[in-house]
Amino acid sequence: MRMIIVTGAARGIGLATTKLFLAEGARVAMVDRDGPELARAAAGLENVLPIERDVSIPSDVDAMVAAVLSDAGRIDALINNAGVADFGPLAATDFGRWRTVMETNLDGVFLCSQAVLPALKESRGAIVNIASISGLRASTLRVAYGTSKAAVMHLTRQQAAELGEHGIRANCVCPGPVRTKLAMAVHSQDIIDAYHDAMPLGRYGSEEEIAGVIVFLCSEQASYVTGQIIAADGGFEATGIGLPALRRG
Repeated sequence: MRMIIVTGAARGIGLATTKLFLAEGARVAMVDRDGPELARAAAGLENVLPIERDVSIPSDVDAMVAAVLSDAGRIDALINNAGVADFGPLAATDFGRWRTVMETNLDGVFLCSQAVLPALKESRGAIVNIASISGLRASTLRVAYGTSKAAVMHLTRQQAAELGEHGIRANCVCPGPVRTKLAMAVHSQDIIDAYHDAMPLGRYGSEEEIAGVIVFLCSEQASYVTGQIIAADGGFEATGIGLPALRRG
């Protein structure tokens, strides 16, 4: 049975990804620093190993990997999904806010990836890092968040370049607007309409749609895919500066 680590697994894309891996017969180590939410998410799920740890803390990461290896004796894939979303203008982003975002979004990806390398070399496994459309194209109020996600994309290419000789594949998924509970709570109707206008598919994605891309990248069907940055965004990034009015014309 394959053992998959999913960080940020207590909600959203992480939880949807966990469930899809379970449906395919894998065992999943669900990692999250929100213990109560993690317990609720794991309740009723079979073949999961809930681990309450913070991916931005090196000792927590080491303990997490040790727990997974003690449980399963192997690691077949790492999904670096844990992230912090902190939006604000450049002038209002003090160094504390900047570091809070970087510690989880970038440092966490580095720490987890480094810690699982010996196990992934044995399994010839896969790494999938979750970035964002905000790392592919600049936007307002995302100086820390967007920069962290752009760095994750380059880190993915570094991983692919260095780890390919060990049979380890590394890819990155960049979700566009996704219909999560949080997004729906903070996006006004004007924002929703603007996103719909800007995307060729004309709608938000679902957590399950993003999970499908992640699981595919860990499968044998993607055995020759590595070093890729894949936008799962309804065509949002592909249209660039194209004007919706011109497209409709």
